[in-house]
Amino acid sequence: MKISTIKTFGQLKDSGYTGKSIKDELRNNLRTKIGNKEETFTGIHGYENTVIPELERAILSRHNINLLGLRGQAKTRLARQMINLLDEWIPVVEGSEINDDPFNPISRYAVNVLEEKGDDTPISWLHRSERFAEKLATPDVTVADIIGDVDPIKAANLKLSYADDRVIHFGMIPRANRSIFVINELPDLQARIQVALFNILQEGDIQIRGFKLRLPLDIQFVFTANPEDYTNRGSIVTPLKDRIGSQILTHYPETINIAKTITRQEAKLDTRQSDLVYVPDLAKDLVEQISFQARESEFIDHKSGVSARMSITAYENLLSTAEHRLLRSGDQKTLLRLSDFIGIIPSITGKVELVYEGEQEGADFVAQSLITEAIKTLFSEYFPKIEKLEKEDHKSPYQDLIDWFFEQSGFELLDDAPEAVYQKKIDAVTPLGDLIKKYQPDISKEDSYFMKEFLLWGLVEYKKLSKHRLSEGFHFNDLYGSYISGL
Repeated sequence: MKISTIKTFGQLKDSGYTGKSIKDELRNNLRTKIGNKEETFTGIHGYENTVIPELERAILSRHNINLLGLRGQAKTRLARQMINLLDEWIPVVEGSEINDDPFNPISRYAVNVLEEKGDDTPISWLHRSERFAEKLATPDVTVADIIGDVDPIKAANLKLSYADDRVIHFGMIPRANRSIFVINELPDLQARIQVALFNILQEGDIQIRGFKLRLPLDIQFVFTANPEDYTNRGSIVTPLKDRIGSQILTHYPETINIAKTITRQEAKLDTRQSDLVYVPDLAKDLVEQISFQARESEFIDHKSGVSARMSITAYENLLSTAEHRLLRSGDQKTLLRLSDFIGIIPSITGKVELVYEGEQEGADFVAQSLITEAIKTLFSEYFPKIEKLEKEDHKSPYQDLIDWFFEQSGFELLDDAPEAVYQKKIDAVTPLGDLIKKYQPDISKEDSYFMKEFLLWGLVEYKKLSKHRLSEGFHFNDLYGSYISGL
């Protein structure tokens, strides 16, 4: 029998439908997905062997769940994807404020309707997309918001005494009966509000203005929390933690490849950016390495974390920087340049929490140092490592390039140089081409220009060349040549 034909409780019983709790729904549908080798949580990368198995085990155990981790670790996304494990449709007593199950009514309204109409009780159907409620825990949240309160307007309209439980206006949690209810940033919830959740989680009682109602609510609770919040702004009270079945620790991507996959999936790009700007793989690696460097930087608060959103917005800004140059120069297409990374600084400065030393240096300095440290870290993967102390009789593989700069008066790469000018300028440094041929012989022509610039920046970080920021670009020179010529 089709759902559309089931309009009454009697028809529902005749169809053979049997009700079940939301935790059993989630458990049964998860069992089916795992048994069919289906992906349970899509678009979430790097958690395949860590977070997702733990989350699946918590669901199989019918637990309420706390996702504990730093910002930008997909905690809310995991919670939202749990609705895909719910049945597509469930029956409710029509007109019920709290999604009453006709087989197990808990509100006074539903009980009265079923007693009065029996099998003729009207039934409506609730889609799983409507069975998700979310609340951000802020200090101004009240018990009335999440549990309920007495509604004087309802009492006046219905001519009821305040002693009648029909004057109650249900809060968000009772209205999320038979749904997934998510409270984000749980430690931010005041302790007295957390206490109000005790009975709901364990016994199913709610207390509103002196009314003690036995409402065995059927809810899958998911909480998210940042461990830093335990000491900074608040904490999860111990009795509430005791009532949460599973606490699952989330984490940041463990490899650059996983991080690149996340950025590629999440970055919001105009197709024209993708078509007109060529982005080498090295540039993508560099964007992710900046986040990895930030998570280890002495200038950044590790407890606060560095969100995956930093890499995503940095990548968006990077392509926009190249696109901006393209529009100004009038070129049809452009290759991404390492100098374009200056455009991602606004994406970094707003995403990191600086410690005292970082505040002293300044956010802009910290952002630029992260870029240069990322270049230095990746340099040895592509070119011979530069030792601090080199043997006197050993000629450095970079000596010809260093000599070239020693003999020149200077070398500038302007930010807005047209593509032809930029390539001609790079090609003029012949030792760069020789080094690329020797150490990166299989690189494509499109990638080679970024690689050459990467080589220049790397030599600067290893104190073999000098680099100065101009108002319109970068000036490269021999480390001592400029000093000698000045003398």
